[in-house]
Formats: sequence, C-alpha cells, structure tokens
Amino acid sequence: MISSKTAAPKTDAPERIAKVIARAGLCSRREAERWIAAGRVSIDGVRLDSPATTVPPGAAVTVDGAPLPALEPARLWRYHKPKGVITTARDPQGRPTVFDKLPDSLPRVLTIGRLDFNSEGLLLLTNDGAVKRRLELPATGWTRRYRVRVHGRPEADQLRALARGVRIDGINYGPMEATLERQSGANAWLDVALKEGKNREVRRVLEHIGVTVNRLIRVAYGPFQLGHLAPGEVREVTGKVLREQLGGGKPNTGTARRSTPKKSSPPKRSPGPPSRPGPPSRRGPKKKSHAHRRRPA
Repeated sequence: MISSKTAAPKTDAPERIAKVIARAGLCSRREAERWIAAGRVSIDGVRLDSPATTVPPGAAVTVDGAPLPALEPARLWRYHKPKGVITTARDPQGRPTVFDKLPDSLPRVLTIGRLDFNSEGLLLLTNDGAVKRRLELPATGWTRRYRVRVHGRPEADQLRALARGVRIDGINYGPMEATLERQSGANAWLDVALKEGKNREVRRVLEHIGVTVNRLIRVAYGPFQLGHLAPGEVREVTGKVLREQLGGGKPNTGTARRSTPKKSSPPKRSPGPPSRPGPPSRRGPKKKSHAHRRRPA
C-alpha cells in the first residue's frame, strides 16, 4: 500500500488520471494505467476502470486507498552517465540501468532524453514531467553537443554536407553540425551538434559517410554543460538557474507546489501630514575651520 499524509493537489483544469499520478511521482504514466486497470485507483471514492478518465478540480485521488502526495517544486540534476548502463527503468536483458547507479538520496526522477548503452556524458534528470516534456520538445531548439571519436578519416566536404540533413534507409535525419577536431592515426575526434536526436542518430549518420563511432560523449544539452562531473556524479541545478533557463516562468507550469506560510510583516505606519518648510536661514555658508590644521615647521 502506498502511504501518504497529504491530500491530492488541486488543479485548475481537468487532467488525465494517469498524468496526475505520474506527476505526483509515484510511477510512470504507463504504470499508472496498469494500476487503474487493476482497480487500485479511485476518484472521490469511486474506483476507476479506464485511464481515459479526467480528474476534475478539487477531486480526491487515492491509490490503494491512500491520497496522492503533494507535488514537490520542479528540480533538475546534471548526471554524468557512464558507459555500460542503459537509460531505462528496467532492461529485459538484465543490464544495469542509470537508476541502479543513482544515489539513494535522489527522489524519483525522470530522464530527459536518452543516451544509449555505449554512450556516456551529460544526462539531465528531473522530478517534474512538465519540465521533461518541455526540454525534450524540438520546439525548444536546444542544441545537444557531443565529442565523438571515430575510426576512419572523415573528409571536410562529407562533414559539411551533413548540415543539409540526410536520408538513410527511408528515415530523414535533420541537420547536423560536424567539425574535425583532430586526426590521430586511424582515429579522429569530431565535435557534433544537433537540435533533435533520434535513436542512435549520431552513430548512424557518421557510419553513412564511412566512419565508425567508437566513443560518444555528450558534453552539453542546451545551456547545461557536463563540465568536470566525474562518471556517475550527480549535481543539482539551482532553482534560480532553472527558472532563468526556462524563460523566467515557473518550471513546473500547472504543477502544484507545497505551500509555505508567509512571514507576517509589521504593519506600515500611515504617513502624517507633510511638514511645512521653515523660514530660510539667514546664515551664510559655513566657513571651513583651520583651527586644527598644523602649520608647517
């Protein structure tokens, strides 16, 4: 049974029940749909059987008879994903996941985008589904940057051509900026940037021009940088920075926050009647006194 001491947060507009549960941090939307099908979810005491149900404002949602926890403020973390872990909650092949490697001190988090099993570098984590969707949308226009080591000798004209996009096996891949950083023997290091990443896009596009990726490190996601994070290290982005980068608005738009009582401020004094100016002084400007100035010997 899921326990909680707080009531379900109120919303201003009806929302799908699975979305409400997921944003409360209990599980993913798909998992919430399974809970609904199993009869574990109720609205105002009525057990649900369809995930298409919407939650009206002020309704009480319970899971296993317990109310949903209040939603936390939106938070964001930078995580240096090491090579050899998969970006998923569960893996049928039994491979380790990023969630197996995260510290226990973190709340339930969602990954923003993905890095495949053999890729490493910056992976953003958030506790807020609205932030996740916003940062993943291509409309945000945030650039993902990578340092890529390839086996082969890519030509400059081949790399420039990628800026027009490419079609491979019936799939259109968007514009990609790729520049040669250095050639070292049979390997070369490239700087690669793209706006929207499909599954294994960098690897497939570079293989299309005749080179093979043997290391891929994401170094930036929009304004957020990998920096000096060690593999496996997690560091939280401050709330101030998060608000600034999301345009100054509340990061979790439409997400309830825990209310904190405001400190009462002392009552303001009412201003009295304006004082009348006195008569102008008849004294002239004060002369500077030289009484204490020493004369040179």
